[in-house]
Amino acid sequence: MDMQDLGYAIVQVVHNFGAAAVVGGAAFMLYMAPQPAPLQRKFAWLIGFGWGTQALSGMVFGAISYYYYRKFPDIHDIAIAALAVKMLCVVSGLSLVALYLCHADGWADRQHRIAWQMLFALGATALTAAAFLRWFS
Repeated sequence: MDMQDLGYAIVQVVHNFGAAAVVGGAAFMLYMAPQPAPLQRKFAWLIGFGWGTQALSGMVFGAISYYYYRKFPDIHDIAIAALAVKMLCVVSGLSLVALYLCHADGWADRQHRIAWQMLFALGATALTAAAFLRWFS
């Protein structure tokens, strides 16, 4: 068994669950009937942990490559752009979750909806960029 491939596979599983939390959590809150505030806060935490998982597992992908090759992967321009998009989505998603957790108690229903729309859009964008990163690497 190739330990490098095993490492990539395990990290990919973690990365996929992070993506599922980010996109699925936001989709649930956006498309289900309005939920009580405590449940919305729980989902904001879930999405925040999902974004954190995305960031950490993404770094571990690079670390595995560096460990085995003593350099980071040589990826093409499209993949670099996709990686930049994913990183921007992570930073934006984590920031929006932090903003939500700190201030959403005083928000109107419309503001809650906009936050969930933005979180869903960021998750969908990151997921789309992941496909380009994968296939143009």
